[in-house]
Amino acid sequence: MAVKDGKGPAAALFDVDGTLADTNYLNTVTWWEAFSQAGHDIPMAQVHRAIGMGSDQMLDKLLPDDRDKDADADIRTAHGALYAVYWSRLRPLPGATDLLRACKKRGLAVVLASSADEAEFNMLRTVLDAEDAIDAATFSGDVESSKPAPDLVEAALRKVGIPAEDAVFIGDTVWDVHACQKAKVPCIGVLSGGFSRDELTSAGAAEVYQDPRELLTGLPQSLLGSSAGEDHL
Repeated sequence: MAVKDGKGPAAALFDVDGTLADTNYLNTVTWWEAFSQAGHDIPMAQVHRAIGMGSDQMLDKLLPDDRDKDADADIRTAHGALYAVYWSRLRPLPGATDLLRACKKRGLAVVLASSADEAEFNMLRTVLDAEDAIDAATFSGDVESSKPAPDLVEAALRKVGIPAEDAVFIGDTVWDVHACQKAKVPCIGVLSGGFSRDELTSAGAAEVYQDPRELLTGLPQSLLGSSAGEDHL
């Protein structure tokens, strides 16, 4: 990661599902049910390991190539309806909101970069309740291809006009890490989405923390720690 004048990054880019909001297992169950309703028997373990991809990439990964792809939209609609039942009960992960505000206080531009669709993404922003700390945001509808393609990471960088070498991404899945590698942005992994430390480091994560709260505690020593705004602390 490039460092300017002895300082660290200028932007913190955050995935949302599984990184800031405790949603991955609910997404796993509701996608599994949506697949089942459509006649596809996909083990939950396989569904979970595809969480973090955009739905377009997930369906291509999990479902047969010779399926009727015209039915994919119905599967997405079913998942959306099943998942929406839980919206009122979703919560930020421990330390998530405070982490966003701590990054903002350090002078970092804070950007959300989610593979969720617009309705889910707007709901997640409400759940986080940290609009005062968020400088910009992008979601799956803003790009041609979602994670693990680099498009969302690159779109997040464009939102704040910061080059890849001056940013750090925080995510919870190997798909986040793969997207970051393609975009040439270093990635901090968190275990709160259910991917293991070994999976994240093997994919290329530069650092791994248990959850947002542990990253918040270790923020001064992390890749995010020596920001241009540190003098304002």
